[in-house]
Amino acid sequence: MILYSNQAGELKELKEQSFKLEKDIQKLFEVNLNAIMGLELVKNEFTIKNKRIDTLAFDQEAKAFIIIEYKRDKNHIVVDQDVSYLNLMLEYKADFIIEYNESLKKNLKRDDVDWSQTRVAFVSTSFTENQVQATNFKDLAIELWEIKQYENETVMVRSIKKSAAAPSIKQIAGQSETLQQVAKEIKVYTEEDHTRNKSDDVQELYEAFKNAILNLSNDILLVPKKTYLAFKIKSNIVDIELQANSLKIWINLKKGQLDDPKKIMRDVSMLKGHNGNGDYELIVKDTKNLEYIMSLIKQAID
Repeated sequence: MILYSNQAGELKELKEQSFKLEKDIQKLFEVNLNAIMGLELVKNEFTIKNKRIDTLAFDQEAKAFIIIEYKRDKNHIVVDQDVSYLNLMLEYKADFIIEYNESLKKNLKRDDVDWSQTRVAFVSTSFTENQVQATNFKDLAIELWEIKQYENETVMVRSIKKSAAAPSIKQIAGQSETLQQVAKEIKVYTEEDHTRNKSDDVQELYEAFKNAILNLSNDILLVPKKTYLAFKIKSNIVDIELQANSLKIWINLKKGQLDDPKKIMRDVSMLKGHNGNGDYELIVKDTKNLEYIMSLIKQAID
């Protein structure tokens, strides 16, 4: 990717500047952890059982711990070694909860954590094709994030997405006891998990809304969660749950922020325990108000 600065209509290419230290990447990520990944910083340089974790974070949406490791230069990534981080967390759950409570002065309980959503993120200035392929399994809870800095105080951060045809880690899990153990406890949800066993009508309705939402902006990503499908840019814009005969939609805006002249959205700001994000909820059974609903969702982008 080439970045340019616009100087009175003339594009000037921004030169990439290397990070002097791995610590520089870590500090930049930790200070901006919520803005970049939507995560809560728990602890940097967390050591457990003689293994040092660069950054321990918590995902409030998924209710899960996230381990983040940084690499300034290209390093060899071995799936079995990476999965050991996941296995470590699953084996010493209490230690992670204690660290969370002591560091953030909170009272998180074991049952408050969804351990099946545990994941590891690797951050580097670049990854080789072999590294990308080594983690390209649709149900492997390992993420790759690329970061580059340029002159003019410019920083580029992007998540490297798994390919649409990514295979299942179960195909090679038999080669490793660690992989087998992690595969039993950790679940990476896919779009298919939500559409499977749904009627043709509901699937067709979902496809109509999905395509309309993705057409609102090229930056919108579809991220399957445990109970719903999240559409997000930096944070969630709208969430959809497929039901037996309908779709349940949440727009991620706080009460009073949505202009809804037709009053079709339900206020769920006082309702505890609903799955999606935001204070506005709607159940749809057809595409009759599709265009109007998109105008409401667009407000969460603007």
